[in-house]
Amino acid sequence: MDEASAWLSIGALSRATGIAVETLRTWESRYGFPLPERKPSGHRLYPLAAVPRLRRIAQALALGHRAGQVVGASEGALGQLLAAAPALPPAARAGPEAAIAPAETAPLLRHAARFEAEGLRQALVADWARLGPVEFLETRVAPLLEAIGEAWERGELDVRHEHFLSEQASDLLGSLRHPLEERARGPLVAFATLPGELHGLGLQMSALVLAAAGCRALYLGTDVPVPQLVTLARELPVRAVAVSVSRAARGTAAAGLRRLRAALPRRVRLLTGGRGAPAPRAGIELVTSLRELDAWGRRLALGLPAVG
Repeated sequence: MDEASAWLSIGALSRATGIAVETLRTWESRYGFPLPERKPSGHRLYPLAAVPRLRRIAQALALGHRAGQVVGASEGALGQLLAAAPALPPAARAGPEAAIAPAETAPLLRHAARFEAEGLRQALVADWARLGPVEFLETRVAPLLEAIGEAWERGELDVRHEHFLSEQASDLLGSLRHPLEERARGPLVAFATLPGELHGLGLQMSALVLAAAGCRALYLGTDVPVPQLVTLARELPVRAVAVSVSRAARGTAAAGLRRLRAALPRRVRLLTGGRGAPAPRAGIELVTSLRELDAWGRRLALGLPAVG
């Protein structure tokens, strides 16, 4: 087979694997696989070598595993999941109908499925008032986003539902954060993602948690050039820069964070988290949960030294 025939269009890749085009695009964005190569003509082509792995991923999904577990898994881990298939409990083999959203999430998911913006907002605001910031994000927002992604992958909802929910969640998180920012008197923390990172909901949730902890949140959003972050940190009394990293940016995050750390003033702490965040390095602090972030923010607001 010559080099030209070793590449597939996304449509050909979809036909070869039985995976919908929109699903392949979502996996590329969310998990960094499959990765295309852009030709001089501008066309995106995928390596033929991706086909066997995608077929194995489709097998694992058919056995009841989640996309978040298998798309980014190593070949060894994926092989173990498939080899263990006979030992899986019946619920794990029952197919899409077995993956029912938790009782607390199901009504929210129905609002999203029906594009009921007001009903969704009212329900989430009521949960916010009852649960408090961290529990609200951990038990409502994060599971809801996960549930709609899984429903989309199972073909029960469309990408338009996922986009609708993402926009509604983004607007709500911003509106909940703004009053907290106005009352906050703690250190100034800038929030951003690095160039190429367009996933902003994790960043929104992080900014909300630190604003509730008493920090002044300066939300810059996604895809912010490193020199701009450095200039901001020098011009304003920024105490920390918080960078969110999704799975899709896992491969490039470490280098970007190192460049940012090297250029930031020494007085500015650099914090990172998210499913794609690399292991901590000198001068780069890693938080692994919103609860841990809340504790980090409260220490910062009180002027206490970093743990460890």
